[in-house]
Amino acid sequence: MTLRFRDRDAPVTKDGLIFRTYGYDHPPNSCFCDLEYAPDSLYQAEGTKALRQGPLNRYYKFFLDGGLKFALAQDTPYQIYHRPLGRMMVGVESGRISHIMRPEARLKELFSSDGDALVEAAREVVYIVADNSDLRQDDFGVFGSLAHGFHSVQHSDVDLVVYGRRELSELRSTLTSLFDGGTLENEFNDWTKYDPPHHWNFTYLTKVEYGEYQRRKLIYARYASESLGRRVNVEFEPVRRWDEVNNEYGITERIEPFGRVEARAEVLSDEEGGFMPSVYSVRVKEVSGDVDPRDVRRVVSYVKEFRMQLEAGETALIRGNLERVVTRDEEFHQIALSYGPDYFDQVLKAVEPR
Repeated sequence: MTLRFRDRDAPVTKDGLIFRTYGYDHPPNSCFCDLEYAPDSLYQAEGTKALRQGPLNRYYKFFLDGGLKFALAQDTPYQIYHRPLGRMMVGVESGRISHIMRPEARLKELFSSDGDALVEAAREVVYIVADNSDLRQDDFGVFGSLAHGFHSVQHSDVDLVVYGRRELSELRSTLTSLFDGGTLENEFNDWTKYDPPHHWNFTYLTKVEYGEYQRRKLIYARYASESLGRRVNVEFEPVRRWDEVNNEYGITERIEPFGRVEARAEVLSDEEGGFMPSVYSVRVKEVSGDVDPRDVRRVVSYVKEFRMQLEAGETALIRGNLERVVTRDEEFHQIALSYGPDYFDQVLKAVEPR
């Protein structure tokens, strides 16, 4: 049986490392991913920020590129060959996997038995949304520390998945009504530049702009939970339904990099902007570098800050890496934003809001 992966699935290795799958384009029985947590038997970090206490074991969370470095530093590095890019990337093959935490299955497990106050708060939020929309519990999943059982009732957030393009649209419409009615709050309504994230290194996006974009995305909520005795932040992470997954890895022959470019472009479609990677169909008006603007078809972003960053009809400022994509049937150019040495030099933002 061939293993399939989609964004937010969490492969757990036989030595206890917990990875997070990135996107939907993967080789058979493997996935490209990032390392999120390690048991304290393998890794320990200074301070308490990274510590996660489970019922049996303690785990440490990796930040920024810490997981990538740890995964590659193992005696047998956790990496697989990305054929179209022609280089090794962090990833896990099926033979090293103990099991896969699937967010949709894990949510059902949590809701089918008694849980603590954080589990109850998650249940209440899902029921509130479902009762005020045509969404069902099956449209949701759970990820993060709550999914892995080492959350803190006093401090952890509720991290949920919503599956499907139509379902995401319905969720955002429902949250707008719930925000207006006061049942839930938009997490970023009272956010200021002094709130987290405390590090801010983006060159072309200010922290004030970041808060404004986060507010309009309508996937970040806050819930006043009686069971918790506090307000808890709730994130709804968009993930494709299985019937929406189109694995491009098998049909992509090569991806050729041409370096950093800056462009201004009209956003033609934002339907895929909620997923990871965020994909925006664009009409480029001007672009630096040696390429015809008409040949640049899309923007593909793996940068989490830029998910749902643009809306159709806006004119966008784009800084990323120009790539030529060659598939079995066609070739085209795209601008890609991803992890790397110049992570904070990248940007997606509207210069002419619709």
